[in-house]
Amino acid sequence: MSILIALCTFILPFMRAPTDRAGSGEPNPSQGLTRLELEAHEQLDAHVREIIAWHFSPQTGCPFWLDFATRLGWDPRREVHAFDDLKKFPDFQDEWLRGGPVRRWVPRGFEGRPVYVFETGGTTGIPKTRVAIEDFRVDYELFSRTLPDEYFPPGSNWLMLGPSGPRRLRLAVEHLAQSRGGISFCVDLDPRWVIKLIKKGWMKELEAYKEHVIDQAITILSAGHEIKFMFTTPKLLEALAMSLQKKGSSIRQSGITGIFSGGTEFTPQWTRYAMEELLDGVYMTPTYGNTLMGLAPSRPVTAAQGYKISYYAPQPRAVIQVVDFDDSSRVVPYGKTGRVKLTTLTREFFIPGFLERDEGEREPPYEEYPWDGVSGVRPFHKLAATTTVGVY
Repeated sequence: MSILIALCTFILPFMRAPTDRAGSGEPNPSQGLTRLELEAHEQLDAHVREIIAWHFSPQTGCPFWLDFATRLGWDPRREVHAFDDLKKFPDFQDEWLRGGPVRRWVPRGFEGRPVYVFETGGTTGIPKTRVAIEDFRVDYELFSRTLPDEYFPPGSNWLMLGPSGPRRLRLAVEHLAQSRGGISFCVDLDPRWVIKLIKKGWMKELEAYKEHVIDQAITILSAGHEIKFMFTTPKLLEALAMSLQKKGSSIRQSGITGIFSGGTEFTPQWTRYAMEELLDGVYMTPTYGNTLMGLAPSRPVTAAQGYKISYYAPQPRAVIQVVDFDDSSRVVPYGKTGRVKLTTLTREFFIPGFLERDEGEREPPYEEYPWDGVSGVRPFHKLAATTTVGVY
């Protein structure tokens, strides 16, 4: 949990040997790793051992993984010693998260604690669900440490302009605001209704619903609540900026100084457009996250780098790999395209090798995040034709 905080306090020139280091395995100095990267690998391996011991102990593990272990033919507590050993598990299937009983995911070590349940997706069929106790708070407290106080001064209030309902986003942003000494205001937004409108081709109704959501946001911003920060999606941010312009105002004039945003619409082209046409100097940071992973911040986005967006998971609590489309056990070389593979490693939730519905390019570590990242995140091409983006 503390690695993201601790490692960020080191300062070390970024140096690497020309070796590609594609794939995975036990790291060693001959592979050209920096000291920070070696420390990150070591802390990740130690964290993996701790999480495996927790989830597969009869005293602390959850019913799902304890039952799963009886059918493996091997004992994870004896055979998993490092992150690379997680390959011994089969890829995690998202169908395992659909339907109940949801308590099969609650670790025995948390019996008696209040439990939240959050949904992910749900545009078709039974939604996937995950339980949570404190993870959503911890994830956003870690993310909070990446926000510059210059643009996100403590004590100021927030607007949450994004998907609400059974998703963890509303509560997570609310906790983010509270942890920084502020209060979060939230609009009502049902992304499943948006997607249904798109699929039915009801464009007039879709436009009316979007206007309804944006009107809520403008009403809150104009009510004197001293809101300085906002979470929203790229599409909603653009719609809000356009509506404010029609009223002779702007994002900056409404009092906003800092924005964090996320979604597959976050491309370098859109980022440049937003920074040059919509924000008038308002600070914006992209994020990549979901109910299963937490929140992956981006390294600073600059014009000098073509507004490239590279995300880094909150390791060791979550690990992102970019893997071969046909062989999910093989990590692609740096700069190459593959499917995003997620591993979640918290005491509340363990997911080994979950293939996301996204693809992107593998990015190398750098000083602030000395582990692999991903850029160019977009819908997985084999599923893109059946994916409705909606408000994202």
